[in-house]
Amino acid sequence: MARRNPSIVLIPIGPVPSELLNGLLTPLSEVLGLPCRIADPTIPIPASAYDQQRGQYAGHEILAVLGRQDLPDAECVLGTLDADCYAPGLNFIFGQASLDGRDAFIALPRLRPSFYGQPEDETVFHERVLKEAVHELGHTYGLSHCPDPKCVTHFSNSLYDTDFKDVQFCPRCATAQKRAAGLV
Repeated sequence: MARRNPSIVLIPIGPVPSELLNGLLTPLSEVLGLPCRIADPTIPIPASAYDQQRGQYAGHEILAVLGRQDLPDAECVLGTLDADCYAPGLNFIFGQASLDGRDAFIALPRLRPSFYGQPEDETVFHERVLKEAVHELGHTYGLSHCPDPKCVTHFSNSLYDTDFKDVQFCPRCATAQKRAAGLV
């Protein structure tokens, strides 16, 4: 059954600056073709997701928490948390999504220049956050990693890959996302 007035819903997981979330609303809406809104209230970072040995949070646990959120008008849900995360077999992740599902999240720490000992640069940080948000939301529309290194759905093995790619989908991925969203 089709949802009425579908939207992309941003959910802060733990403390996340409101100006960061507000700054995502318009560009995400423009790239994905759907209205965006911020959910209220913030949900806590699940303590059960924390791996003491790694000092990181398990991405699948974050997705599970998002999956339990009752958001009937949500076409997609994007959680944002300021905590380092991982997935099995990977040292870290910038984010994770349910492929062809509703839920995705992005993890902020490794997107900051200061994480790597560089001076803070809010413009670079916000651009990285936007790229990773679009990337993860692309997965919710069934897009796999694109071989085009400039496409936002290209796999980011490092921050260099994130910085190199565009915030937009390549033409093939853009068509696939619009089709999956029912926009064409």
